[in-house]
Amino acid sequence: MSDRRTEILRAATRVIARRGVRGLRVGELAAEAGVSTSLIYYHFTDRAGILRRTLEFISDRADRYTAEREDGSDDPESPRDELKRTLLLELQETPEVRENSTAWGELRASAVFDADLREDVAKATHSWVHEISYLLAQARPTGTAPEHAAAAERLTALLEGLSVRWLSGSLPLEHARRLLADAIDGELGA
Repeated sequence: MSDRRTEILRAATRVIARRGVRGLRVGELAAEAGVSTSLIYYHFTDRAGILRRTLEFISDRADRYTAEREDGSDDPESPRDELKRTLLLELQETPEVRENSTAWGELRASAVFDADLREDVAKATHSWVHEISYLLAQARPTGTAPEHAAAAERLTALLEGLSVRWLSGSLPLEHARRLLADAIDGELGA
C-alpha cells in the first residue's frame, strides 16, 4: 500500500474515532491527511470505499498490535497464553488501540443503518471470531468446532462491550482486563 494511501487511512481512522462515521467529511479527511480531495477519490472512489478500506485498515492494525509480544521474545507461547495475549492487547492504554477501538465501535454502530457497511462489518467480525475460535481450538483441543465458535462469539462480544465501557470512562481499564481474563479462563476451564 502506498504511503499516501496509508496516511489517508490513518487520518480516516482518526476522524471516525473523533467525529463518528456520520461526521466523516471528505474535505475534513483531506485536511487531516494533508492531501487533496481528488486524491482521496482517486484512491477510494467514494465514501463507501473510504469506509470499507478504513475498516480493513483497522482490522489489519489490530492484527499487528495483538500479535506483538510484550517481552519481545520469539519463544513459543502456550496456546492459552497466546489466546489471552491476543484478546487482552485489545484493551491497552495506547493511542493506537484507543483510536482503533473507538473507530471500530463507530463503524459497527453505523452499520445498523447502512446495509453496505453492515456487510463489511459482518465480514470483519466473522474473520475475528474465526481467528479466536482457532486459538480456542489450540488451547482446548478436546472441544468441538461449534463449541469453539460459540466461545469465540462470547469472548469477542464481551471484549467489544468492555471496550466501550472502558473508552467511555465507566469501567477502569485494569478491571476490564481482569473481567476478560476471567472470562477466558472460564471458557477454557481454569
